[in-house]
Amino acid sequence: MATCKGIKGRINAIESFGSVDGPGIRFVVFVQGCRYRCQYCHNPETWAQEGGYEATAEEIFRQALRYRPYWKKTGGITVSGGEPLLQLEFVTELFRLAKAKDVNTAIDTAGEPFTFDEPFFSAFERLLPFVDLFLLDLKQMDDEKHRALTGVSNESALALARFLSEHGKRMWIRHVLVPGWTTEEDDLRWLSDFIAELDTVERVEVLPYHAMALHKYEELRLPYRLGDTPAPTAEELARAEKILRVGEYAGDLKK
Repeated sequence: MATCKGIKGRINAIESFGSVDGPGIRFVVFVQGCRYRCQYCHNPETWAQEGGYEATAEEIFRQALRYRPYWKKTGGITVSGGEPLLQLEFVTELFRLAKAKDVNTAIDTAGEPFTFDEPFFSAFERLLPFVDLFLLDLKQMDDEKHRALTGVSNESALALARFLSEHGKRMWIRHVLVPGWTTEEDDLRWLSDFIAELDTVERVEVLPYHAMALHKYEELRLPYRLGDTPAPTAEELARAEKILRVGEYAGDLKK
């Protein structure tokens, strides 16, 4: 494979000691740019493609390696966002460097802009061998509700989930629980049935909605459309975790 030496990514932020973006302690790279406009997004500053700063894959990897002693056997590098799949060449080169040094790699993605169309699909296939784990955020199975919640269809996200399953790529599924939007029992059971059809899911996480990013919307002068939506109750969270079989998948059972 030809390398992409010198390829630059547009970076929003770096987290040196991430603990919720994959296994172990992670060096988390938040890239810039996202086509979703999730009403509860806690990183609206990553939406614009032209924001952040530029850095090469080599520069980011050298920065990450400083923290390798803290990763132990399970940690590594996660690219989040924003949407990593909008910067395929940069992520591919970063992960190529990582795998050459036996560093664990993960992508935190909402599945957009996954497509079988070219030139995206060939570029995505070049990335695949260098990814150990996909953290896939499935927001809502009902496409109409998904569009209302995120501004786009769920077609790409579901297609990506099926593709990863068919090609043996490890997945953790994440679902944000938003009262009035993703807490309906029928929607949760639909999602549970879909996840059960996938062969490579190792873990399911239910993430309770919170409004802690409200100040970012105010600073960016963006409307916060969820208004006074409360965090899910303990009962709602427990019901969702039961329906989605949290703790029952292979990655959890091994622990």
